[in-house]
Formats: sequence, C-alpha cells, structure tokens
Amino acid sequence: MIVPIIGNVRYQITMDPTVWIFDDRKIILEEAFSVQEKNEKDLLEEAAKKWERAIEKPPVNKTLTRHEREDILQYSYVMPIHDFLNHAEINDDAKDATLITSEGEVSISIDQLYNSYLLFALNGKPLKEDGPVHLLYKDGTNKDNPIKGIKKIQFN
Repeated sequence: MIVPIIGNVRYQITMDPTVWIFDDRKIILEEAFSVQEKNEKDLLEEAAKKWERAIEKPPVNKTLTRHEREDILQYSYVMPIHDFLNHAEINDDAKDATLITSEGEVSISIDQLYNSYLLFALNGKPLKEDGPVHLLYKDGTNKDNPIKGIKKIQFN
C-alpha cells in the first residue's frame, strides 16, 4: 500500500496513503473540484491564512474526537500531490513522469502531475482492489475515468 517516487529526483521518497486519512491536507473528494470554481482572490486569501496559521502554530495531526473519527469514515478523500513532489525535489533535467500501475505504464507531463490529486479513500476506506491510489487531474477532466492502481511514480 505504499507508493514510491523514484527516478530522476534528488530524494527518492515513499508515500504511505494509509495514514493520509489523519493528515490535515486531505480534501473531501466532492469539495476538491469545487475549489476550481473559486476565484483567484479567494484562493490567495485562503493561502495567506494557511501560511499565517502555519507560522503561528505548525501543522500537526491532532487527536480526533469520536465524532470526527465517525465523519472521516463517511467521505472519499484526495491528497494534493505537489507537497510530495516538492520533497522529492525533481531534477531540472527530468522530462516527464511515468505512473507505474497494475495495468501498465502511463506517461504524463510533470505539470500535469503537479496539478493532480491522489484519491486514496472511498467512503473512509483505503483503495485495496485497484489502489493504493488513483490519479485525478485538478481540472476534473478525468474525474469519471481516473488513472487507477498506481504502484510507483518514476521521473525520467
């Protein structure tokens, strides 16, 4: 259930989607695509507020109340992938990314990958059959047909 980021990166890292359910960066699937409808000013204001909160009190995964734990099990969630890509530090000479899936390989541009979400939970449960993650473009163009069964992300 892990997804390594390998290849033409400075740091090869391993993502563990099974713990993202407790991560504050997760987004409810239905809300992820409504973000696109917000105007740029709203997004900038939201980012500024997050930055201020992070400076005042660094983000930590807080202990959840019973009600919050029950709510988690009702929703489907995505995780923006850009933080993980930034931590891996993609080399400047990298040309594209290959998603190694259970069905084969899919090549996409680095920009497409940066502008994507990883679906990791449906109805609060990990994606066991065709997971561990699915890739959804932030613009929603493949919302009904995500790239499924991603096992590794390799930069070329």
